[in-house]
Amino acid sequence: MFFATARRCRAIIATGAAIAAALALAGCSTTSPAATGGSQANALRKVSVVLDWTPNTNHSGLYVAQTEGYFAARGLDVTIIEPGETSGLDLVAAGQADLAYSVAESLVPARQAGADVVSVATIIQHNTSSLISLTSSGITRPRDLEGRSYGTYGSDLEKALIRKLVTCDGGDPDKVTFAPLGSDDFRIGLTQNQFDVAWVFDAWDTIRLRDVDHLDVSTIAFSDHTDCIPDWYTPLLATSGKTITKNPQLVRDFLAALSEGYQKAISDPPLAADDLLKAAPELDRGLVERSANYLATRYTDDPARWGQQDAVVWNGFVGFLEDNDLIKPGFDTAAAWTDDYLPH
Repeated sequence: MFFATARRCRAIIATGAAIAAALALAGCSTTSPAATGGSQANALRKVSVVLDWTPNTNHSGLYVAQTEGYFAARGLDVTIIEPGETSGLDLVAAGQADLAYSVAESLVPARQAGADVVSVATIIQHNTSSLISLTSSGITRPRDLEGRSYGTYGSDLEKALIRKLVTCDGGDPDKVTFAPLGSDDFRIGLTQNQFDVAWVFDAWDTIRLRDVDHLDVSTIAFSDHTDCIPDWYTPLLATSGKTITKNPQLVRDFLAALSEGYQKAISDPPLAADDLLKAAPELDRGLVERSANYLATRYTDDPARWGQQDAVVWNGFVGFLEDNDLIKPGFDTAAAWTDDYLPH
């Protein structure tokens, strides 16, 4: 994909056989508390959901719904599949998974290539991306990137966004250099002068660098520049049109429980952190707790309407892609998403 990156859009489990093995062995999955045998478990409807990355606070509502029994209460036996090598969107489109966490920058080209995938909820209401740099670099606004190096995964979307941001702020985008990222460790890249600035997600990367690694960093939030670049949904939850047609009630029930999970993560960040850490105890507790508190105020503008998407946001993002020749003109934006299965 033209804007997939190794970190943000890592692909998931390679084949249907691998999925079957994962489900059978639970080597990279978790199941709901009620789905542990007996007649009740037999009556539950099985649902598989693929993550877009290893467990983190973007997924908190999912793990809350799992741990607190919200899925089971709606008759669902949910299996959570962690990342592998094939994208969750591909698995959903192929009928090898029911739902997947993904991002708009992957869903749009997937649909244009013919994949049967539809966004049914946004996980976070607004993009929490930022450009991060060491405070000592003096980078405080987009035009400060002139003469600096941007750490890149090489995606066309990155280049288009950086060029647009710098141009809008009166700078010369041709004076920005693009340095390939050697790893996902931004701390090393910044402190060893491999690059001056990089694209990060504030809820995880910025908190880790600033509050856990104690680096003196500054950020330029994408959300502060939506007069120049679009807002968009990253991450989101997708399913297939086929699943919606064949089993709409399954989608409704899943989203009802998931919505309850995210509403709980909003109202009770410590519980959300604990539930995520139960599923992924290898995570740094300090990072998870700080991130849970940060996202509690950002999952949605209105907790009663978590997951709601907006045609203006979708149209703005797709328009940006078309304007920058990142997709072919004429993309059917309205068919790419629906709010019809959310509980509200």
